[in-house]
Amino acid sequence: MADRGESPASPFRVLGVLFVGVLMGALDIAIVGPALPAIRVEFGLDGQDLSWIFNVYILFHLLGAPIAAKLSDRIGRRDAYVGSIVLFVAGSVIVATASSFTALLAGRAIQAFGAGGIFPVAAAVIGDTFPAERRGRALGLVGAVFGIAFLLGPLLGGMLLQFSWHWLFLINVPIGAGVLWQAWRTLPTRRSAAKRPFDVLGALCLSAVLALLAFGISDLGAARGIAADGYFRGGALFVAGLVLLPLLRWIETRATDPVLHPALLGSTELKLIAVIALATGFTEAAMVFLPSMAVAAFAVTEATASFMLLPLVATLIVGAPAAGRLVDAIGAKTVIQGGLACCLAGLLAFGLFALTRASFFGAGALTGLGLAVLLGAPLRYVVMREVAEDQRGAGQGLLTLSLSIGQLAGAALVGGVTTARAGQLSGFQEAYLWIGAGTAIVLVLSTGLKSAAERSPVDRAIES
Repeated sequence: MADRGESPASPFRVLGVLFVGVLMGALDIAIVGPALPAIRVEFGLDGQDLSWIFNVYILFHLLGAPIAAKLSDRIGRRDAYVGSIVLFVAGSVIVATASSFTALLAGRAIQAFGAGGIFPVAAAVIGDTFPAERRGRALGLVGAVFGIAFLLGPLLGGMLLQFSWHWLFLINVPIGAGVLWQAWRTLPTRRSAAKRPFDVLGALCLSAVLALLAFGISDLGAARGIAADGYFRGGALFVAGLVLLPLLRWIETRATDPVLHPALLGSTELKLIAVIALATGFTEAAMVFLPSMAVAAFAVTEATASFMLLPLVATLIVGAPAAGRLVDAIGAKTVIQGGLACCLAGLLAFGLFALTRASFFGAGALTGLGLAVLLGAPLRYVVMREVAEDQRGAGQGLLTLSLSIGQLAGAALVGGVTTARAGQLSGFQEAYLWIGAGTAIVLVLSTGLKSAAERSPVDRAIES
C-alpha cells in the first residue's frame, strides 16, 4: 500500500468517527417504519407500493456493500467511507424533498447504496488502525451500534414525527456533515499503489446476480404459501440468479482486479464464516417478528409488544463490546461457537415451550446475546485475519453480503410460515424451530474453524 500522508489521529478518535457514521446508517433502518403511514397518505400509496420502499433499499444495500468495500481497497479507506456517507446523506435529502413516489424511491436507492458501504469500510479501517490484540474490542464497540439504534430509533422517530416525516431523513444532514468533517481529518488515507482497471463487467454481473436473488427471495416470501404465481415468479428469479453464478466466477477469475476475488472463498475458514453469517442473518430477521409473536401469544398492544424487546436490545448493547474483549483474550472460534449456542438456545426456547412472559424475556435475552456476539467482532476479526491487507475491504464486503442475504431469506421464511398459519403463535414457533435447526447444523460446522492454538506461528506473526 502506498501512503499519501497517513492521518496522525489516535485510534480512539478514529473509532469515534466510525461509531457515529455506522450509528447514523443503523438508525435509518430503525426509524423509517414510523414514517410509512404519513408517506402513504402524502403519495396516495397502497400496501404493495409501500413494500417497494423496503425492496429498493434492500437491493441497493446489497449492491453497495461489496462495491464500496472493494473501492476502499483501491482508492483508500477515507475516500470510500466519505463517499458512502455523501451518498447516504444525498439520498436522505432526495427522499425528504421528493415530489413524487418515483423520486422517493430513487432517493432510497442512493441512500441504501451509501449505507451498504459504511459498516464494511468501517471494519476495514479498524483492521488498518488497531493492532491485532485490540481489534476485537474495537469491532465490538462498533457492533453495539445496532442495539443502540434499535433502542433509540423508535424514540427518535416518534419525536421527529411531531414535526413532519421529512425530518426523519433530514436529520441525517447535520449528523452526516459532522461525520464527513471528522472523517476527512482523521481516517487513514492509504490506497493501492497499483493502477489497475476497475472490474466493471464483474460489478455488473454481481449486481444482476444479487438483484435476481433478492427479488426471487422477496417474491417467494410474499407468496406465503397461497399464491402459486408468486412462487413460480420468485423461483424463476432465484434460479436465474444461481445460473449466473458460474458466469460471475468466470468473469472474476479473469479480471485484473476483481470486485469479488475468488480467493476470498479459497480457504475453508472463509467459507465457514460466510455460512455462519448467513445463519446469523436468518436469526436477525426472525427477531423483527418478535413483536407480532408477542401480540399473538399475550394479546398485548403493538406498543407494549415493542417494549417487550428490551431484554434483547439490552444484551445486544452490552454483549457486543464484551464479545470483542473475549476475542482478544481467548480467540474468535470459542466466542463464535458461544454466540451460535446462545442463538440456538433462544430459538429453541421460543419454538419448543409454552410461552410465558418470563420465558419470552429469557429467550429474547439469549438470542440477543448470541446476535451481539455474531454481529460484532468475531466474524469480522476472522475475515481480517484470513485475507491479505489489500483485500481487507473486499473481505468485509463479502461478509456484509452474506449477512444481508441471510436477512432476506430469514424474513421470507418467517413471513411465509406465519402467514400460512394465519398469524397464530404456532406459526411463529414453527418458523423459529426451522431456523434453530439450521443454527444447530452451523454450530456443528463451526468446529472446523481454526482455534488460536491450531494456527501456525507464522499465521500469528502475520496477524500481529
